[in-house]
Amino acid sequence: MPKALPFSRAEYSRRLTKVRAAMSARDLDVLLVTDPSNMAWLTGYDGWSFYVHQGVLVFPDADPIWWGRHMDGAGALRTVWMDDDRIARYDDSYIQSTERHPMQDLAARLSDLGLDHAHIGVELENYYFSAKAWLTLRNALPAAHFEDATALVNWQRTVKSDEELAYIRAAARISEKIIDGLLERVEPGIPKNEVVAEAYRDAIRGTEGQWGDYPAIVPLLPSGADASASHLTWDGRPFVSGEATFFEISGCVRRYHAPFCRTIYLGTPPDDILRAETAVAEGIEAGLQAARAGNRACDIANALGETLKKHGIDRTGRCGYPIGLSYPPDWGERTISIRPEDESVLEPGMTFHFMPGLWMDDWGLEITETILIREDGAAECLCDRPRKLFVK
Repeated sequence: MPKALPFSRAEYSRRLTKVRAAMSARDLDVLLVTDPSNMAWLTGYDGWSFYVHQGVLVFPDADPIWWGRHMDGAGALRTVWMDDDRIARYDDSYIQSTERHPMQDLAARLSDLGLDHAHIGVELENYYFSAKAWLTLRNALPAAHFEDATALVNWQRTVKSDEELAYIRAAARISEKIIDGLLERVEPGIPKNEVVAEAYRDAIRGTEGQWGDYPAIVPLLPSGADASASHLTWDGRPFVSGEATFFEISGCVRRYHAPFCRTIYLGTPPDDILRAETAVAEGIEAGLQAARAGNRACDIANALGETLKKHGIDRTGRCGYPIGLSYPPDWGERTISIRPEDESVLEPGMTFHFMPGLWMDDWGLEITETILIREDGAAECLCDRPRKLFVK
């Protein structure tokens, strides 16, 4: 039965060519990819199996090999573009064993391929590649030369193809639907968990003609003083009057995200929050005008920062990051940061979450946009909702 791949074979070939060129520049004989986002981007593999050791081996002149737990090999057979003989499975006796480790199986396979003395790239700074995995692999291949290839694949993902942008735009429609539902349902006395349950319903049901996937980050929606913290989730307490709540959510389509944040105030907002709303809205507009092909990431950050300072707000930290295909726990791509120190040049097709959140002593405000760097002109906002503080 033909596989229902999310992308064309030509698209996967394009990606593999880019990664191989990056490998050649680093003199790598083989690349071990263990980030599930990079695995999916290269091969199409999509399964909730990243809690065990798995990976993709990329070669200069042969199709990649998917490697993982035996039972997950069935998922690989159904989702990757490679032929079935490019799927390698290790036995379940390696799972949570105190006597053996899956990396011993991988090392044996590399040796069988004549790569026990090879230059091997490994994603060392990776949520999914443990210290034990690294030590085991290195000890099992003592003659190999290992290189830190962290983010080698991630950097090849920064410019999105038309096929990818179609999914991100579809995710943006779901993001809009989620925010619309939140703004409609939030009332004093309504428990937060009930509102989040409906947000998940909107996210998974998707929009007409497009089903939704689970997002890489759960909904974030702290209120009042809790909103001074940037990454709190929800509880069962009800919303109350006299507090601002920001919503940080994202629609997700085929693992592609379009993060989107808006803030609601129940009651009459105080002057400091209203002044912050004005400052952030002006700062976003200034940043969008700076977000042009040929400019740098720092130009966006500086445009935002200078505008905020005019309003008496001194914001530190980065204010954005690339987004696209991701798995938990993060929907960012972990390459460029929109901050004053980052001089990465912006290219058409790059997508970012422009995220100038404010987290003050006893309140928080988030008004953000997922943006696309265009061939000409200022960046395009992929979601379309009023850029303001909502008052109810």
